[in-house]
Amino acid sequence: MSEESAGALDSYAAYATATAEPRFTGWLRARSEPAWTKATTHRFTQELGAGTLDDEVFRRYLVQDYAFVDTLVGVFGHAVGQAPEMADKRRLVEFLDVVTDDENDYFERSFDALDVPAAARTDPEPTETTAAMVDLLEAAANRGGYAETLAVVVPAEWVYLTWATAEADDRPAAFYFDEWIDLHATPGFVSFVEWLRDQLDDVGPTLSPRQQQRVARLFERTVELEVDFFDAAYGSQ
Repeated sequence: MSEESAGALDSYAAYATATAEPRFTGWLRARSEPAWTKATTHRFTQELGAGTLDDEVFRRYLVQDYAFVDTLVGVFGHAVGQAPEMADKRRLVEFLDVVTDDENDYFERSFDALDVPAAARTDPEPTETTAAMVDLLEAAANRGGYAETLAVVVPAEWVYLTWATAEADDRPAAFYFDEWIDLHATPGFVSFVEWLRDQLDDVGPTLSPRQQQRVARLFERTVELEVDFFDAAYGSQ
């Protein structure tokens, strides 16, 4: 979008008029810059993809991410109840099966390989960023409708899809790096994130301008926290 049409980001109506293919999620992503680019090209993701990420950094990250999974599962469960059609509910339930089975198995094997203590797995001390992400997701799901819930889960998954699918075919040797990339780049995950976007693309244009702005703020805040989450993994580095 040119500088002349940058004002189109102020509202979805203006964006839809100025853009050839005006997806609601396209407007949200554009609104979230520069945080979107920072999240999807972060030092953390670059080093992970190259296999040069320090194990201690990844250990801190993985412990916090696992602490966050329970909340994410709960929010997706909430979305099941909010979804408009039975087919939509089924799609969300299928994703929950993946998170609670395949992804959980990955965490357990990775914790073993990285020598993560039992207490850090079951009762970790959340960082300020993790606590903020938990609060944001719970508030969006509990105080809004389907659009608000999608406004936080779409960027949470879409950011990961974006950086993971940008990685080269030459994967890192450590399985906990390689599989973490693969979990977020499989055809099934690609399809699911596109479906999530479609859901928000469908509901977004039907919202009032005020609610569209609320959804945009939730989306933007989620992306900003993704950047902070990657930053926090480095601790004092």
